[in-house]
Amino acid sequence: MQTKKMLIEQDPQQTRVAVLEDGRVVEVYYEPRDGGGLAGSVFKGRVHRVLPGMQAAFLDVGLERDAFLHVEDVRPRSVTEGSEAPDGDLAEDLPTIEDLLKPGQEIIVQVVKGPLANKGARVTAHVTLPGRHLVYIPEGDHRGVSRRIDDEVERERLRSLLDEIETAGGFIARTAGQGCDLSELQADATSLAEAWRRIQRKADSAGAGDLLHRDLGVALAVVRDTLDTSFSALWVEGEHLYQRVVSFVRDFDAELAGRVRQSTEEVPLFERFGVEEVIEAALRPRVWLRSGGYLVIQPTEALVSIDVNTGRNVGRRSLAETILQTNLEAVDETARQIRLRNLSGILVLDLIDMENLEHRAEVYAALETALARDRVRTQVLSISEFGLVEMTRKRSRPSLHRWLTQECRTCRGQGRIHSASYVISRLRAAVLEYRAHPSRLELRLRLHPRVAQALREEHPRVLEEMREAIRPDLTLVEDPLLHEERFEIEAV
Repeated sequence: MQTKKMLIEQDPQQTRVAVLEDGRVVEVYYEPRDGGGLAGSVFKGRVHRVLPGMQAAFLDVGLERDAFLHVEDVRPRSVTEGSEAPDGDLAEDLPTIEDLLKPGQEIIVQVVKGPLANKGARVTAHVTLPGRHLVYIPEGDHRGVSRRIDDEVERERLRSLLDEIETAGGFIARTAGQGCDLSELQADATSLAEAWRRIQRKADSAGAGDLLHRDLGVALAVVRDTLDTSFSALWVEGEHLYQRVVSFVRDFDAELAGRVRQSTEEVPLFERFGVEEVIEAALRPRVWLRSGGYLVIQPTEALVSIDVNTGRNVGRRSLAETILQTNLEAVDETARQIRLRNLSGILVLDLIDMENLEHRAEVYAALETALARDRVRTQVLSISEFGLVEMTRKRSRPSLHRWLTQECRTCRGQGRIHSASYVISRLRAAVLEYRAHPSRLELRLRLHPRVAQALREEHPRVLEEMREAIRPDLTLVEDPLLHEERFEIEAV
């Protein structure tokens, strides 16, 4: 059985949470001290634009960009799913976005996905409120059990208890609800229903763009959603935060409250448990495997590509066994990196080609087992003939990469800049235009030192040609503050 630890660290800038399994960091959560996390927050929005062609609307919810609301997220829950016409168009009996929303209309919405660099938040009118044991669906009537609970006997027991809850609305039993009795579930339901009533009362007097409800901060939310008996310790840094966490945990499980410990050492928690080094490594594209193989992880606008390479792993027995060993190690590390970096959307894993069908089946089963430890649902397709595995993972919060990096002002997000040779070719064309000037000029060429060096050492003929064309003289001026792709020509 895995041993787990949770670390919660807070400073004037941010709150951070890390989850360790068998001593390895598998999840990291960030939140600015101003409460920057928006997923789960409830706003009063005003419809800005209705787009029939997209069957969607854009709403002003008080954020920098308008939020996106799809028709499926605003139709009444009583509308049955799968009611599309055969050609993919909307069935005639389903309400369209124009039927449901008008510009200027105000509506309560909840953030499903926070805003990204070039996109606004995605919202839904189907508000859900998570508790410790239950998820509350105020305007629904469905009562079910999380798919992560796979014990059929326990599923049936929970279903019967959910039917006995007296609070109106829909409920879903969470994994933390396993083993709970009716009184515990009813207490959670009552608390969540009261939270919904507070939201409604606040909405009555609120204006468009007002925040009606914010989910727990990242520290308490992760504790609520993940802490269970599999955690041997929950370390918290800081007296005030420690007391808050202890009180919060004690409210739902006195035994677990005994596992909350305060860190009093001068060395910060993340440094003490090696989390800082793991985070730094997670910002690099290459991940080394114990066998000598490695992964290359590249997030792009459309998807995340994960490439597997044998690297220094030369094996001992045969090529097929070497490939199998590398792929097995790669899928386990891939599952960890997906959680650690919080990769989401479409992910494509490029395994090393395997001709042996049994090896393919073994690697795929290992990937499924490794991904099962992830709380975020991931859908996985079988290994294709080209050795590719396509996956989708729900996006709810920014990736580690997006949290901790920004676009490079030099390469503008491309990851590469123009080569010195290309800059020199542009420089040559610009200088030779001065040949047609009626008077003799002296030109001063201001270049980055690396480009100047390449001009002298790698392209001396180009330098000679420019000097022959421009007389009496051409001078190179090295400027380390100049962008490597840029140059300046000064005519004297």
